[in-house]
Amino acid sequence: MENPNFLKQKYNLHNSEEVEVAALRTEQITGEKIPQNPDDQIQNYLDRLERLALDPEKEQSKKTLNNESRPRALALLREMVMNKYVRSNKEKMAEGAARVEERAAQERGMEAHYGEAELEQRGEIAVTDLEKSLDNWIMYLSNQNEPYPVWFRYYAFRNVLDMGDFDKDKGEFTKRSQGSTKLFPDIDRGALAFVEERIEAAKDSVTLEKIQRAQKGTGTPADQLLTKAQAEAFATMSFSKQYIEGIKQNGEITPEMREITEGKWVKYQQGTDPTSLWASLQNKGTTWCTKGFGTAETQLNGGDFYVYYTNDKTGKAAIPRIAIRMQEDGIGEVRGVADNQQNLEGNMTEIAEAKMNELPGAESYRKKSSDMKQLTAIEKKVKQGQELDRNELLFLYEINSKVEGFGYQRDPRIQEIISTRNPKEDAPIVLECEPEEIAYGQEEYEEAIKDNKTIKAYIGPLFSKIFSQNIEHIYASFPNGRIEKAEATIGNKTKEELIRELEEKESSTNPADKIYISDSARSMLQKPEFAAISQPEKINLIKLKVQDLGFEKNPTTDQLYSRAEELGLKLCPPEIGPHLRLNYQTVFKREQTKGGYLRIGMKQITSSSGYPDVFIVVRDDDGKRWLRHHWAAPELKWNLEREFVFARK
Repeated sequence: MENPNFLKQKYNLHNSEEVEVAALRTEQITGEKIPQNPDDQIQNYLDRLERLALDPEKEQSKKTLNNESRPRALALLREMVMNKYVRSNKEKMAEGAARVEERAAQERGMEAHYGEAELEQRGEIAVTDLEKSLDNWIMYLSNQNEPYPVWFRYYAFRNVLDMGDFDKDKGEFTKRSQGSTKLFPDIDRGALAFVEERIEAAKDSVTLEKIQRAQKGTGTPADQLLTKAQAEAFATMSFSKQYIEGIKQNGEITPEMREITEGKWVKYQQGTDPTSLWASLQNKGTTWCTKGFGTAETQLNGGDFYVYYTNDKTGKAAIPRIAIRMQEDGIGEVRGVADNQQNLEGNMTEIAEAKMNELPGAESYRKKSSDMKQLTAIEKKVKQGQELDRNELLFLYEINSKVEGFGYQRDPRIQEIISTRNPKEDAPIVLECEPEEIAYGQEEYEEAIKDNKTIKAYIGPLFSKIFSQNIEHIYASFPNGRIEKAEATIGNKTKEELIRELEEKESSTNPADKIYISDSARSMLQKPEFAAISQPEKINLIKLKVQDLGFEKNPTTDQLYSRAEELGLKLCPPEIGPHLRLNYQTVFKREQTKGGYLRIGMKQITSSSGYPDVFIVVRDDDGKRWLRHHWAAPELKWNLEREFVFARK
């Protein structure tokens, strides 16, 4: 059902400005006029939305969005949404947050007042938190691999924009008001699939019959089968009420059930009837989108589907704990039931790994499996009160690489364990030095030097000329503010030789050697401003995040470069971008992390995009190595989490 009539009925969508603009835009591009009937008008709008946000034909250039490569148009749409629903309300959010804190202080008998600087800070914090909350929905609903039709993605997102968090006392989602600091709702993928399933059943008799047949197959009494009237009534409800109904269908996996590991794998063959798979997941505590009948059908059309069921109290293998979805010739995804983000439970990791090893495409999941096993082992040691060694702390604090899991987001156990740790006790172990060999802050460092003490590590705000000091380890904060130092030798190649080396890697058939180059980055290589250094030259590199430079709110490019210079850094020669792409592992002594984006602090070069750009060295989520461009206009503001590399003076 590509264009459900209820979109027209709910929103009068065919008469909206956005649909009218989409029709005009299509006519400009194709020269063909869209018929005036509502179905064609809405369908054209949805088709255009799909091209912009999902880019199914992969025609668009890519932009970095939350450390993922996504269509450029989606990044622009995201900015429009953030500006309208989040950033424009910054002052109201700041005022609201400050008033809440003031009342809390008064209740404790304290006096608190927030001036302009404090309000600005509260506004930045509120905006950042809300952007992260809304980004979860943007990234999920724009993921082409998720099985939802475009009309439903539109429907869900449009409504989520007006929803706040869940009020447990009232049993409903709050209505979002301007300036609200409340986060957007959490994503429950199973509930979303349920909502789509019921709306489909209301509008499509074939879908309704499939669900009824599936219910009969599971022994549902005749008087409890889904009826057309029930489905139609559901479709007229508000999305927030539909979503609540979907959440209620989840069921629960009790702590006692989670202790059980004995069970069996069941394979559902590609292209077969989804009834058995669908029925096995109902009211069993999973938040998998496969709980929706249409979703289960779509996923089985794409490949085989494996579920590991553990035994219930009767000894029957009936509790779904692991899902492995195959896509064409490899593993599409692996999901668990540890939380709403579908992470694997610790006691399910080895079972999942054993099964994956039997299936094609397991290689890309080996690090995830290894990381989850190690995290489970650390969790067990912590619960038993045992000490963690240096390698375990390096892993836990993600100092050398990110911990990869099977869920949509970071495994919550990482932060749970870290919250119990004392960083000042762990730092000497991680940095392999004595506690007195660590200086916390500039004043403590200068006092130690005055007293001729040996300082191997510095942790604190960066200060002028810190990079010229003989300090082995530098952290803006521990453990997340690690400043990496490296040395690169460039030069002794002509511009043409350097480009030719990149192109040879680009044409390689060996995935381990292959490099991808974006069109804009390629155009930058051809510009006069890109000139290779004729003689060999050693460059001392400093890799850090924007926030490590001491910024509390997003700085412009000019502010970023100015602050770096104050701290004893300088811009890299443009050759560093291609050099790092060719030699990242040699320079930094390890492979770039999947999902890693490293921007080169360099003088901007105007690329074929028409904008001032810098090089960006990328290893995407699939492990592909890219040399790309990134817009870096002087007035552009940078997220505090963005990574840059500069040269040391």
